[in-house]
Amino acid sequence: MKFAVKAVATAAILVAAGAAFAQKGETVRIAFMDPLSGPFANVGQNQLKSWQFAAERLSGAKNPAGVKFEVVGFDNKGSPQESLNTLKAAADQGFRYITQGNGSGAGLAILDAVSKYNERNPGKELIYLNYAAVDPAMTNEKCDYWHFRLDADTTMKMEALTSFMKDQPKVTKVYVIGQNYSHGQQVAKYFKEGIARKRPDVKIVGEDLHPIGQVKDFSPYVAKIKQSGADAIVTGNWGQDLTLLVKALNDAGLKVPMYTYYAGVTGTPTALAAGGDSEVYVVAYGHANHTGELGAMGADFFKKFSDDYYTYATYNGINLLGAAMAKAKSTEPAKVAKAMEGLAVKSFAGEVTMRASDHQLQQSMFITKWQKAKKGEYSVEKTGYTFVPIKEMAPYISSTPTSCQMKRPA
Repeated sequence: MKFAVKAVATAAILVAAGAAFAQKGETVRIAFMDPLSGPFANVGQNQLKSWQFAAERLSGAKNPAGVKFEVVGFDNKGSPQESLNTLKAAADQGFRYITQGNGSGAGLAILDAVSKYNERNPGKELIYLNYAAVDPAMTNEKCDYWHFRLDADTTMKMEALTSFMKDQPKVTKVYVIGQNYSHGQQVAKYFKEGIARKRPDVKIVGEDLHPIGQVKDFSPYVAKIKQSGADAIVTGNWGQDLTLLVKALNDAGLKVPMYTYYAGVTGTPTALAAGGDSEVYVVAYGHANHTGELGAMGADFFKKFSDDYYTYATYNGINLLGAAMAKAKSTEPAKVAKAMEGLAVKSFAGEVTMRASDHQLQQSMFITKWQKAKKGEYSVEKTGYTFVPIKEMAPYISSTPTSCQMKRPA
């Protein structure tokens, strides 16, 4: 009798072990949808390589699920309509996981399309991993169960940035410039709200929203900034639109402290370095000088591609998926989505948690400053300069409330 009980217990353990590794050895394909051509192609190409690099690095024994990750690029040209076409193509090819980040307009189109697709195709659901589209609506009034944001949204970044700027007494007159779509509009909105609450003495001396990816010469905008007497610039610009703004500032010899989201993104560091020393800050969930595993990944990425690894959401995204698949004992999106809610994993900057109420990742934030790289510091784009962390903020500092009313599957 004792032998029978022992045998049953052993069998149960073996079954449990088998279930825990049911997904081991499976290949999980992720469809990457961002601009791989056009004005923002250099950013998209870098980020596709970053996803593929992180996927390869963290596959197999490097993740608790034991799965292999594979990332395939789809060129959405930054367009919401093209994003719908690439989403359909990916779904037709059997992809169950989608990632996108460059442009909240495209992101909102994907979010809505994924939600509708999943309603029509029970059992064949898709998950949308948003690694950089920071429109707050995506985790508030337009939140969706199948959408998970790995980046910090604009309200979170502005909470961190204005908390830092309130302690900069020399900031008294600010010029806000941004791209004229949801992201640029919200950077302006939430900056003005945040700084008014924390430093009501600060004046907004000018505000411009320009067409995204269409301005070739920013000198007229720089002339307005100079004329306004601004002692600081705030911008959410990224890619070509920030690189060309920096070039115009250099050409005009205008040295005004600039507070940014994306000064570390492809092309902009080289433009900054061309202008010599300047006072530039970045608010982000990471920085160029992490040590440990992420630092090693950055060094290896540079050796492989002669390019900077700066989209650290790729690291968090793959780690979250691996942990969720191990918890779910499955690679099926319906089970993985459920497992990802409320899930906490170790990151390169402490623990990160996927908040269940709105699927917004809660994570530390950093303020970094552009300066000449010292021995041992990472030289961004081989410029001899780097972004050095000068302030780290725990997740609770930049955490903002959500209005999301999450509708979950029955």
